Amino acid sequence: MPRQSIFVAHGKADAIPIWFVNAATYPEVRNRLDAAASGFADAAGFEAKAGNYLLVPGKGGGGIGGVLFGLEAAGETPDPFLAGRLAQHLPDGVYRFGNAPHDPRLAALGIALGSYRFTRYRQPEKRQQHRIKLELPQGVAGDDLERIVAAVTLARDLINIPANDMGPAQLEEAARELGARRGASCSVIVGDDLLGQNFPLIHAVGRAAAADAAPRLIDLQWGKPGDPRVTLVGKGVCFDTGGLDIKSEAGMHNMKKDMGGAATALALGDMIMDRGLKVRLRILIPAVENSIAGSSFRPRDVYTSRKGITVEIGNTDAEGRLILADALALADEDKPALLADFATLTGAARVALGPEVAPFFTEDDALAAALMDHAAAENDPLWRLPLWRPYDTLLDSKIADINNVGGPQAGAITAALFMRRFVAAKSWLHVDLFAWNPTAKPGRPEGGECQAARALYALLASRYG
Repeated sequence: MPRQSIFVAHGKADAIPIWFVNAATYPEVRNRLDAAASGFADAAGFEAKAGNYLLVPGKGGGGIGGVLFGLEAAGETPDPFLAGRLAQHLPDGVYRFGNAPHDPRLAALGIALGSYRFTRYRQPEKRQQHRIKLELPQGVAGDDLERIVAAVTLARDLINIPANDMGPAQLEEAARELGARRGASCSVIVGDDLLGQNFPLIHAVGRAAAADAAPRLIDLQWGKPGDPRVTLVGKGVCFDTGGLDIKSEAGMHNMKKDMGGAATALALGDMIMDRGLKVRLRILIPAVENSIAGSSFRPRDVYTSRKGITVEIGNTDAEGRLILADALALADEDKPALLADFATLTGAARVALGPEVAPFFTEDDALAAALMDHAAAENDPLWRLPLWRPYDTLLDSKIADINNVGGPQAGAITAALFMRRFVAAKSWLHVDLFAWNPTAKPGRPEGGECQAARALYALLASRYG
């Protein structure tokens, strides 16, 4: 459900100022406060350290006169979203930046993203029900911030909803709702029809689920046919038991987020369509539940993929790359100018880079360089890992063209190399997401997270805006 924006137009006279300070700049800001406010700050023992904040009284002691907020000292690495911490603490009211933080746009975005609450099943306590508003910093495009916040909210909501309410059918419904809102067409292939239309890997992974969670391929299309083709593919495993190679209790605990790639693709598509970028957009989501039943696919089964490549199943818990293989093969048939997939794919990616930095893979050096630049500018951290071709041999099978797993080492790379077999396009980008914040940080509340979409949106806007 859309949330009300926190932004108000620049120039609202009664907005409460937020003063950003560090040890070097605080004396000058303190000297500009009236005597009551500066005396209050001294009595409270305020220290201008990163993340510290203090509400100071207004003139005559009435209401809030302003907010002191500590930034990093000179020479320390700044967190552009640090101001997002205020979203959880400020009382109701309208606020403005009294002076400039490191990056006013990202600070405003951090506060907006930090205001997110997932309230579908439990209303927050009254002390958590903040209704803050933020005056847009001068020169910051409010419509673009609104667009980004709305899309990130969509992704977070989809990821946070548990699997009993966000199975393949509900994910399809979310895609249809987005398509209807943005004027996109949506077609879906469900159940055994996947076999008739040559998507055997998607069918194999999802066929053991209950009838109301049948596997499907969701296909959303928008834009003018003559515009450059941009295709997004999102892994939509709505819950992953691991299949017959069943996960441990700990490994299965948070698998409602295994459709985070699908949520990311929809969020990025929402930004693209709302901005009206001059592209022919296609979003493909193979949506399944990797369940356990008599019809489950098995280790050492062999399937012929849509592309004609035969795949031996080395592990049923490496199911995401299987459904993506069929979807990527379909996407590649259109010869898009850019083909990007998003997937919560490997634990190896987390071992390598942790939960906050998503690795990406591409053989397009210009695309990689541009994406890294936009990731840094948007505070949407990404890092390139190599498609190291010598590791291709780790995917060898004695009875099929390829195995779906490559052994205990370099798991993120071998997963990417597996999917590379199904794509001919040079401008292919694979992002191995975590899609989750294990703990709350400024601008990033605990729970579902939208990674990589803001960076790629900025890149596409620069090319097609």
